[in-house]
Amino acid sequence: METTVETIEQFFNQHAFAVALIVGAAYLSRKFAMVLVSRVVKRAVHHDNIAFKIAEEKREKTLIDIISTALRIGIWIIAGMMLLEEFGVNIAPLLAGAGVIGVALGFGAQSIVKDGLTGLLIIFENQYRVGDVVQVNSEVVGMVEKITLRETVLRDLDGMVHHVPNGYIQVATNMTMEFSNVNIDIGVSYNADIDKVEKVINDVGETMAHDADWREAIIEAPAFLRVDSFADSSVVIKILGKTTADQRWAVAGEFRRRLKAAFDKNDVEIPFPQMVLHQPANKKKS
Repeated sequence: METTVETIEQFFNQHAFAVALIVGAAYLSRKFAMVLVSRVVKRAVHHDNIAFKIAEEKREKTLIDIISTALRIGIWIIAGMMLLEEFGVNIAPLLAGAGVIGVALGFGAQSIVKDGLTGLLIIFENQYRVGDVVQVNSEVVGMVEKITLRETVLRDLDGMVHHVPNGYIQVATNMTMEFSNVNIDIGVSYNADIDKVEKVINDVGETMAHDADWREAIIEAPAFLRVDSFADSSVVIKILGKTTADQRWAVAGEFRRRLKAAFDKNDVEIPFPQMVLHQPANKKKS
């Protein structure tokens, strides 16, 4: 028992300082790297002259998360190798073995390599950022919660989380890049005065754009654009406006609510499909 205790004490005396030094250096290096990455990324993104502050913040967060994760993993891997050497483990065979395993995995995990390369392109081309609303391959729509080199994580309106491998993404539609549009089609009766309809729509848009609760979200007030088409039961009007990146749905919903009230007040009818049945008169008996 005494021999075991002595061995432990001897081991502790020989390696404790070096272990503490390695772990402490790794910890401080990680902290310093996080601060350095944050400053460098913010300066680089600022020099890109991104038009909107929220877009700049999204890009900063995405790049900082990706680079910080990679550096953190790298620092602790190096620290782990130094600890093994301190304990007398020859890491040369481990490195050689890791190289062989890496080659083998390279042939068997080409999809992972593809995911990683695609992830790099997504990040550095600024296709989308954490916080953007994205549609992937016309299949999945959601807010980007996380981007790694391997996958993009989306959460949809139902709260479901979708993990999409980056290599699987062929078309990514960013719905909140810098700004969004309110694009509304609404039908009015064929009997409606189109000039009056235009005035009501524009008045509602201007009033909403100057409302204290909505003016920060609206860049250009929703307004009458054109008579878009003639439908079976209505004349379809196209309304267009511009909002900040993530406010298009909220602005569109509030605009529709106000427009319905304004149409009711001004006797503008929003028609609904109707079917007229003609019943032939009964033939008189001869």
